[in-house]
Amino acid sequence: MNVEPHDLEHEFPEHKDAIALRKTSDAHFAGLYQRYRTLDREICRLENIELPVSDRMLEDKKKERLFLKDQLYGLLNAS
Repeated sequence: MNVEPHDLEHEFPEHKDAIALRKTSDAHFAGLYQRYRTLDREICRLENIELPVSDRMLEDKKKERLFLKDQLYGLLNAS
């Protein structure tokens, strides 16, 4: 299975410029962004190479990614 990454810039193209700015000017946003990217890559890697991983573990990682995405979106809309 070939799973595409969920880059924040592709998820929220209307906020692309704000994402670039916040990554360099807001330490809290930058930390959440980095955790989101790391987790997204890990999920894609697990799904693409089809390693034996429990459904629960993968589901938990996807839930965490969604939680981070919601937080980042909230910060983008607050500015």
